[in-house]
Amino acid sequence: MSVATALSEAPSPDWVVDQGWAAYDAADHQVWVTLYERQKHLLPGRACDAYLRGLESLDLHRGGIPDFARINPELQRLTGWSVVAVPGLVPDEVFFKHLANRRFPAGRFIRRPDQLDYLSEPDIFHDVFGHVPMLTDPVFADYMQAYGEGGLRAGRLEQLHHLARLYWYTVEFGLMETPKGLRIYGAGIVSSKAESVFALEDPSPNRLGFNLERLMRTPYRIDDFQQTYFVIPSLEALRESTLQDFGPIYARLAGAPDIQIEDVLPTDRVFTRGTQAYARAQDAARAPAGKI
Repeated sequence: MSVATALSEAPSPDWVVDQGWAAYDAADHQVWVTLYERQKHLLPGRACDAYLRGLESLDLHRGGIPDFARINPELQRLTGWSVVAVPGLVPDEVFFKHLANRRFPAGRFIRRPDQLDYLSEPDIFHDVFGHVPMLTDPVFADYMQAYGEGGLRAGRLEQLHHLARLYWYTVEFGLMETPKGLRIYGAGIVSSKAESVFALEDPSPNRLGFNLERLMRTPYRIDDFQQTYFVIPSLEALRESTLQDFGPIYARLAGAPDIQIEDVLPTDRVFTRGTQAYARAQDAARAPAGKI
């Protein structure tokens, strides 16, 4: 019996539920193993060193789907973080409170075998394989806590749409500049076979240097590969960008229009000026017949 059907209790005020690890069946564990093995062979030379070290430290392969009770002691020892199970997407304030208190809320269901390549809602593979290894790095761990604290304030200032873009383009789809070339650290990329290649090697997307305010003016795609990726110079630089008062930034953003998702500005540091060929082809395929 799958955990998705075995557990259905109502969430507590913080939405934390029991992971229910014993309820995962053999098919659930095999999906994890299949996804893990696929990414394990793909990510060396593509993922950043901090991610690969974290993956090794937490031993996320042993026994199929990880039991949070097994991985949390090591995660807490390294950075003071822990993983808590939630039944799915949680309200913004709940999410930010968890991050601010060094808890990462992870969904506990896993995709079906026919969903290996795409899932609209993040599952335990995305949340744990994608996100948690980076939380073993002290600098990134500090960034995530600062993001949670900033999120609580942004909600009061009605600036969540701008802050969500920071999360999307860093935590989910961030690239890093290294002496050996660009590397992945974003969870949405490292947990995806196709985007692990696309984000680094395809000529279609822009790859631009990280600039906080420019990034927060840039919308993003939730339905396909990204048209633009932002490249941080280091995790330290990313952390430092959040250790400031965002109030003046929000004031400036309030009067600034969005930047089109595919645009490259004269002020951008350009690693790759993308052709946007992939995005245009996908948009054309989605267009109603007879329209261009």
